[in-house]
Amino acid sequence: MKKYLVEFIGTFFLVFTVGMAVRSGAALAPLAIGASLMVMIFAGGHVSGGHFNPAVTLAVWRRGKCDTKDVIPYWAAQAVAALVAGYIVTYLFGGKPAGGPAIHGTVPSLIVEFLFTFALAWVVLNVATAKGTAGNSFYGLAIGMTVMTGAVAVGHISGGAFNPAVGLGVFTMGLESAKQLGIYLGADLAGGLVAALAYKAVNGLD
Repeated sequence: MKKYLVEFIGTFFLVFTVGMAVRSGAALAPLAIGASLMVMIFAGGHVSGGHFNPAVTLAVWRRGKCDTKDVIPYWAAQAVAALVAGYIVTYLFGGKPAGGPAIHGTVPSLIVEFLFTFALAWVVLNVATAKGTAGNSFYGLAIGMTVMTGAVAVGHISGGAFNPAVGLGVFTMGLESAKQLGIYLGADLAGGLVAALAYKAVNGLD
């Protein structure tokens, strides 16, 4: 139960930061989002692994470092946290954005969401689960910086979720459409899965 609570807390603060930073138009939103993920990983990584992302959970499970019995509870905790964060952000801003959800191209979104979720899961697997980097003190920073990099590089193309839970959160806030939520679910989970396969091809079972 402790692991699931940590996954809820970490995912909540990640999605809450995304919503508050985006809704307020903060110029440093990507930095705030990456930093939020970083500190939550440092805070809870020793308990749950610090996934805070269904695509990362899928990748870590496929890599063999997450018990099958934990996958659905992790996903549930992440989804509930995203919904709670979404509703709180919407309340704090007095409702959803007046202009409606953002508009993104379907194919470009699929491409960049897949690529940067792959990058994120690839980094997670290599800095947080590999024997060669065991016991390191930089894993949270590396993971948070990956999200920040993606948000700066391609956030204008897809919204920069790289995380189905974040996708659910921003959909709940009215920042993204149902179509975009579908992209976040499909492309991001695919990116996590392929990253796990690439990791195993390079590192074996290590």
